Amino acid sequence: MLSKIESKLSPEMVSEIRHNGELFAIILGSEFNEPGVHFFTPNSFSQQLAYMRHPAGKIIEPHVHNPVAREVLYTLEVLFVKRGKVRVDFFDEDENYLESRILQAGNVILLARGGHGFEVLEELEMYEVKQGPYAGEQDKTRFEARLETGEIKFAVARVA
Repeated sequence: MLSKIESKLSPEMVSEIRHNGELFAIILGSEFNEPGVHFFTPNSFSQQLAYMRHPAGKIIEPHVHNPVAREVLYTLEVLFVKRGKVRVDFFDEDENYLESRILQAGNVILLARGGHGFEVLEELEMYEVKQGPYAGEQDKTRFEARLETGEIKFAVARVA
């Protein structure tokens, strides 16, 4: 469930990539800084994406996480861009190109469905977090998708 502040967000802060009503990705802009805890992923996802901002002195009680069985059918990835620029190209499950977005330092993206490819536009450093361990070639289906510059579509960002 998205946070209740969604109506105040600008497209540069939080946007979604959707196709046929399905959520393919969530992009958080580096300028997102709302106080409190905000979850951006639905409860049906096997990975959660949240943002937290707390004032100095806030106490988060010590805790341990209990074993909870969860079923993971598809790998969800979260990428944190530390430095540089990268273009993300989105594809549907039939390998048809949908649109592209450019991510830069401070951006975070959760990739949830469909296909995706990347072109590094400026030397890039980023972190990746996903369910593991990596299952090698069994984990993904690679496909050919070379895009010409004139084919690349940059959709207007939609507020989450």
